[in-house]
Amino acid sequence: MDARSGRRVFQPIMDAEEVNLYLREVFPQACGGEIPDYRALDISAGRCTVRLEAGFKHLRPGDTVSGPSLFALADIGGYVCALSHIGRKALAVTTNLNINFMRKADAGTVDGHCRILKLGRRLMVFEAELVAGSSGDTVAHATGTYSIPPSP
Repeated sequence: MDARSGRRVFQPIMDAEEVNLYLREVFPQACGGEIPDYRALDISAGRCTVRLEAGFKHLRPGDTVSGPSLFALADIGGYVCALSHIGRKALAVTTNLNINFMRKADAGTVDGHCRILKLGRRLMVFEAELVAGSSGDTVAHATGTYSIPPSP
């Protein structure tokens, strides 16, 4: 708890490298391989940054990163925020995710800057701003909720 504001201060218990190794184990479909499509770049108190390397399989006509690929980036960002702050609970699951697409994202890197809004015993609420690497423009904004499995 922050003495000045009275707000809860979130402390991560896993860093980006630890989360990436864990994701390779529990979610290799998206986060495996030599250079994974999705990965955590940075984790800090109540925040994380995740990256999509958007290549051919993520594009729709016009070399635009597809909506499902951007949706997945926001969802994985929420998962990384959850895991990094609650630990190795692979069964944390999305219960809600809303996304607003704002402009075209070109092929290349897209970063998701995620922030925990609330972290309780059973739910975590977060937001994600998705930023295209080439332009630096915000291409989408998402809010979501993760269900946290009970401790044994």
